[in-house]
Amino acid sequence: MSPDAWSMLEQEARSLLTRLARVRPFALIEPMVPAAALLPAAQSAIERYLASGRRELHALVGGFRHWLREARASASDEEAQRKFVFLRLRFNAILTQFDLFADVITQRSENENGVWLGGLDAVASDALNLPGRPYTAPPVVCYLDRGPGAAIRRARTRLPGGGANPVAIIRVPRERMVGSGVASSLVHEVGHQGAALLDLVNTLRPLLQERQRALPHERSAWQLWERWISEIVADVWAIGRVGFVATLGLIAVVSLPRVFVFRLNADDPHPIPWLRVLLGCAIGEALYPHSQWQRLARTWESCYPAEAEDAPARELLALLRRTMPDFVRLMVTHRPPLLGGRSLAEALETGARQPRRLGQLFDRWSEAPTLLYHAPPTLAFAVLGQARSDGRLSPEQENVLLARLLTHWALRSAVDTATACAGAANPTTH
Repeated sequence: MSPDAWSMLEQEARSLLTRLARVRPFALIEPMVPAAALLPAAQSAIERYLASGRRELHALVGGFRHWLREARASASDEEAQRKFVFLRLRFNAILTQFDLFADVITQRSENENGVWLGGLDAVASDALNLPGRPYTAPPVVCYLDRGPGAAIRRARTRLPGGGANPVAIIRVPRERMVGSGVASSLVHEVGHQGAALLDLVNTLRPLLQERQRALPHERSAWQLWERWISEIVADVWAIGRVGFVATLGLIAVVSLPRVFVFRLNADDPHPIPWLRVLLGCAIGEALYPHSQWQRLARTWESCYPAEAEDAPARELLALLRRTMPDFVRLMVTHRPPLLGGRSLAEALETGARQPRRLGQLFDRWSEAPTLLYHAPPTLAFAVLGQARSDGRLSPEQENVLLARLLTHWALRSAVDTATACAGAANPTTH
C-alpha cells in the first residue's frame, strides 16, 4: 500500500469517528415539555438500540484502522480502498436509523403538535392492548407527515442497515389532525401490529385457501380476499376498536377520482377502494348490528355507482360482494391460538362499543363531562365519532373536544410516569 493511500484512508476512517461523535443520545439534544415526551419504555428502547449501533460503528472503524496498520506493507491500494468503501456504506446505512428516530422525536418539540403526539401515543397503546394480554405489546410512537394515508414500521421488523426495530413507529397524516378521522388511520396501523402479534394473517390464510379448493366457482374472489387479507384484518381492528368512525375515516382517505376508486392493481395489498368501503360496512354490521351501516353503504354507492364500469369489472365486483358475508363471518369469528378460545370480535371488546351503548355514554358524559376524561382513549373516540355521525356533535365541537383529550392523555401519561418513577426512587418502608 502506498504511503499516500494509507494516509488518505486513515484520515477518512478518523473522519467517520468524528462524525459518529456528533451523534448524541436524544435525551441530551431534544427539548420538549414532559407531556410531549416519549414514554420511558419507548425512550429507553430507542436509546439502547442506537447506543448499540454506535458501539458497532466504533468497532467497525476500529477494526478497519487496525487492518490498515497490519496490512500496510502487504495490501494493495485497490484492496484497501475496496474495504473502506464497504465500511462507509455500512456506516451510512446504520446512520439512517438515527435519522429515522430523529424524525419521530424532533416533532415532540413543536408547539401543540408535540403534546398531541404524546396523546396519540396513548391512543395507540390503548388500541394495541387487549384484555387478557395475549401478547407483550411493544412501545408505540407517532409522528406527523405529508400525504393522505398513514403507515407503520412495525416493532421487531428489520430496519435499514440491519437490526430489529425496537418500537412500532406510526406515521400520521397531518391533514387528519385534529378530528375523529385520525382514529381511523391511527388504529388501522395499530391493527397491523396487533395482527402480527396474534399471527392473524398466517392463521387465516389456510382457511381462505380451503375456500378456494372447496368453491372452485368462487375461486377468483377468494384468491383476492387472500391477497388483501393483511390490510383487511387491520380494518377489522380499527372498526372493532373505534366503531363507525373507522369506516367514515376510510371514506375520507379513498374518496378519489373514479378511476382510482375502481382500480384493481394485482400487486396492491389494499382492496379495490370502492369495495373496501362496502366491506367496512359489512364488517361493522357483523360487529355492531345497526341500520347506519346500510345507510352508509347506500350513500357510498350513490357517490360511485358501479353500473358505469365495464361488464368484466361489474361481474368481478358482484362475485366479491356475494362472497363477502361468508368472508366477514370467517374473520370476526376466527379464534387464533393466542386468544385462548376467544374470537377476534370478542378480543376487540366489541360488546362495549355497540351504537346504543355509545349513545348512552354520550348522554352520560354530556351531563358529567369529567367522565369523558377517565374513559379509555379508543372508547372516547368511538363515542364521539358515533355522536358526530348521529348529528349530535358538530365538527367544530368534536375538534375542540379531541384537542383537549389529546392534551389530557399526554399530560396523564407524563404524570403517571413521574409518579411511578418517584415511587420507585422512594419505596415505602414498613
